[in-house]
Amino acid sequence: MSTVSPGAPAHPSSADTTTPRRPRNLAAGLVDAMGQRIREGQMQIGDRLPTEAAIMGEFGVSRTVVREALSKLQAAGLVETRHGIGTFVIGTGQGANFRIAPEQLATLREVIAVLELRIGLESEAAGLAALRRSEHNLAVMRDTLDAFANAIAQSTDAVASDFQLHMEIARASQNVHFVDLMTYLGTMLIPRSRLNTASVAGEDRRDYLKRVHTEHESIVNAIANQDPEAARAAMRTHLSNSRERLRRAQEAASQ
Repeated sequence: MSTVSPGAPAHPSSADTTTPRRPRNLAAGLVDAMGQRIREGQMQIGDRLPTEAAIMGEFGVSRTVVREALSKLQAAGLVETRHGIGTFVIGTGQGANFRIAPEQLATLREVIAVLELRIGLESEAAGLAALRRSEHNLAVMRDTLDAFANAIAQSTDAVASDFQLHMEIARASQNVHFVDLMTYLGTMLIPRSRLNTASVAGEDRRDYLKRVHTEHESIVNAIANQDPEAARAAMRTHLSNSRERLRRAQEAASQ
C-alpha cells in the first residue's frame, strides 16, 4: 500500500505572486484538492485517507467542511467510509459512476424518474425484508410508523420518519447494497423534501400524509406476516401511487 503524500500546503507562500482562483466554497475546494491527489496517484485505491483532524489542520477548514467534502467524494465513488476504521480510496472517478445530484431533482419530471427507479429496487427490498426481517427490525419499523403518525398530528412534513421507514425496510432485507444505495440517496428519496408534493397533487397536506401512512402500514403488515409477495405489492402500490399523483399534476401543468 502506498504512502499518502502530504500534498501542497493550505496557504501559498509569500513568494508566490500568482493569485489562485477562489474555490466556489471551502468544501468544493477541498473536494477538488483531494480528488486531484486520487486521480494523480498520490493516494491510491486501498489507501486510507488522513484523519479528519489532519485534513482540518492541513487545509485550515472546519470539521463540518471536511465531512461535507468527504460526503461528496463518497457520492462521486472516490472514497468509502468504514465506520470505526476510517475512509479509504475506492476509485479514481474516471469511470461512469452512478450519481444523482440534488439539483437533478428540481422538477416533477426528474422526481418521477427517481420514483420509477425506486419502484423496482424497493419492491424487491420489501419482499426480501418479509423473508429475512428480525423481530428487532419489525420493532423499529413499528416505532417509525408511530413517529410518522405523531408528525402528522403535529402538522410537520414527516420527512425524517418517512425516510427512516424506507431505510429500515432496506436494513431488514439483510442486503447491505440496498442499505448503501438508500443511504446514498438520502432524503432525496422523499419527493416532498424537494417539492411540495401535496400542493402539486392538489391535496391537503394532512390528508396526503394520512394516505401515505396507510400505505406504509400495509407494507409493514405484510413484512410482519412474512408474506414477500404482499410486501412487494404493497411497496409497488405505495410508490406507484406517488408517481401517478405527480404524473397527473405534470400533465395538468402542461395543458
